[in-house]
Amino acid sequence: MSGANAGRGGRNLTTGVMMFGVLLASYAMNAMDRQVFPLILPEVRKEYGFDLAAGGLLSTIFTLGMAVAGIPTGWLLARFTRRFVVSLGIFIFSVGTSITVIAHGFADMLFYRAATGIGEAMQITALIAIASNYFTSYRSSAVGALSFTYGIGAIVGPLLAGYLLTNYQTWRAPMVGYGLLGGVAIIAIYTFVRPWFSELISDTATEADKNVSGTLFNRNVFVLIVLAILWGLTLQSYFGLYPTYLRESLKFTPGDAATLMSCFGIGGLTSIGGGWLGDRFSAKALLSVAFFIASIIGYLLFHAITGFVALAAAQIVWGAVGGGTLFVNVATYFTKAVQLPLAGRAAGLFVTAFYGAGAVSGYILGLLASNLGWQTAAEIQIVGLPLFSALICFLFDSSTMSAPLGAASPGRAPVARPVTMSH
Repeated sequence: MSGANAGRGGRNLTTGVMMFGVLLASYAMNAMDRQVFPLILPEVRKEYGFDLAAGGLLSTIFTLGMAVAGIPTGWLLARFTRRFVVSLGIFIFSVGTSITVIAHGFADMLFYRAATGIGEAMQITALIAIASNYFTSYRSSAVGALSFTYGIGAIVGPLLAGYLLTNYQTWRAPMVGYGLLGGVAIIAIYTFVRPWFSELISDTATEADKNVSGTLFNRNVFVLIVLAILWGLTLQSYFGLYPTYLRESLKFTPGDAATLMSCFGIGGLTSIGGGWLGDRFSAKALLSVAFFIASIIGYLLFHAITGFVALAAAQIVWGAVGGGTLFVNVATYFTKAVQLPLAGRAAGLFVTAFYGAGAVSGYILGLLASNLGWQTAAEIQIVGLPLFSALICFLFDSSTMSAPLGAASPGRAPVARPVTMSH
């Protein structure tokens, strides 16, 4: 990856990549935090007497917090340092996770779960802005690295949560433990991540970006908003209720269900490769194919296979397509549909659209499953929406997006400039 010409003194690419690694580790903790609640949901439902639809809402309501915070985070990024916004986000979602254990009922638990999403929105929006501005020519690959570390967290998170749940015999143990990890992440960020890296702003000046829109709202951004909404309805409902489907419909043990969910994270480890594809192919070509494949895999997860090994294999492919390719590139194409100074605000739009839809996705799938059965519900939400998304991809205007690598002759390198803000 080529940075945005940050080479003065110790400000070289190697140092920048190392600091990016610290931020990536903090995002892995985010993934661990997010994965824990769906796994312990059966215990929570049993203790509080929540029905399936209510449980699905609790599992995915954090996405409402993310939706609410996405666009305001773009405002924060214009006034505070990205490092501060990342750290504040980690603090909020870690506290929200920890205090969930003292909830008295559905209403306050719903509030705590939604609050975690506010913090997560702040973290991921700032991280996308940092990655897009430092790794200007390889934005998809850099965001793919974020998804890669999310995959690491998605592998470790359910396994560690399952261990804590089994050994402490209470669903509160993993919630408190993961909340405390946030403090470790904040200390690491302020110790190792320097402002010259996190606050860099790249002025778009490459040949590949010469026709990119200078306005935030344009045709490609509107297409991406629709795709983000549809994929949010699909992927977040899977995260929120598939563990319940495994345990209550297919009768897997908590340990086996946790292992199967971890397989999604294994597939997500391909996200750097998925980002590489995004840097080299147009949004129309890549996303249409990926959404079609996702529709097929979604069908298999709920219909054709029930054995542990086959489900594990399908989960890995689902993670590669859904997390490693679609999530990475839908997010990154937002920053490729606008000029780089608008990358933070564009990332905020993605977060609001994707997670706003995800906020009600678990409730919708739970309601459909309760009334129509798991298979029919999956045909509507997990299979049908990606298939429709594949068709929408043909509305992209490739001539006004950042061109894939090799599609345009090299122009002047991006000009990097630091920005000074409070905190």
